[in-house]
Amino acid sequence: MQDNYASLIAQVRAQSPLVHHITNYVTVNDCANITLAIGASPVMADDIGEAADIAAIASALVLNMGTLNERTIASSLAAGKAANAKGVPIVFDPVGAGASRLRNETAARFVSELKLSVLRGNVSEIRCVAGLASSTRGVDASGADASDIDSVAQMAAALATRLGCVVVVSGEVDVIADGTRLLLIENGQIMLTSLTGTGCMCSSLVGSFCGAAGGDYFTAAAGAMLTMGAAGEIAFKNAGALGNGSFHGALHDAISRMDVPTLERMARYREG
Repeated sequence: MQDNYASLIAQVRAQSPLVHHITNYVTVNDCANITLAIGASPVMADDIGEAADIAAIASALVLNMGTLNERTIASSLAAGKAANAKGVPIVFDPVGAGASRLRNETAARFVSELKLSVLRGNVSEIRCVAGLASSTRGVDASGADASDIDSVAQMAAALATRLGCVVVVSGEVDVIADGTRLLLIENGQIMLTSLTGTGCMCSSLVGSFCGAAGGDYFTAAAGAMLTMGAAGEIAFKNAGALGNGSFHGALHDAISRMDVPTLERMARYREG
């Protein structure tokens, strides 16, 4: 595989980076287990009394505003500022941005007060962060926002340039941009949309890869999103016909068994 997208899996498993999450209580268990499945080490410390201390010793910080409240807003900002001070990469998942004033204001604060390494969300969330009109349906993307892939790619590239970070837009085709490079990932399985938390798990994988990437967060984001897409395809083949519950378990299994040769064989992507 061109670049280093697949080989990062081996680095994650060898280094077992500590990935600090301040995430939502709907998907926290899946996020922790998917982090373990790829070979990283999760910690979920969201109290203001320790969030900054844990972030300062972590290899990556994942901030997810899925179940937003004032307590975790303060903890997230404290952790983010500690991570910035120590050079720890931050992955921000603006879950539900566009759905309420609190979410919009919080996303804007995170973007303005923290130096992000990766911003990952669905097209409606990313449009909101970019200051564009969006028609989000709660925490899900709206079909009205999923315009042609060229427009999504242009938006992602412009936002990446403005924020100075990698932008990942999840969708039928995942778009990854850093203002210079652009990657379109075609792996995935529609059944992933039938499980809550697959986006949150993507962010956990991005954080795990960032923790082992040595500063190349574009490659980290690509490796993580390729891993989730390929794992979804494997899980569907192995258990999709059995229903959501079996597919959920098979997804975790596929990620826990993902290796460099498998991802090299399965990866489908093109550079923009």
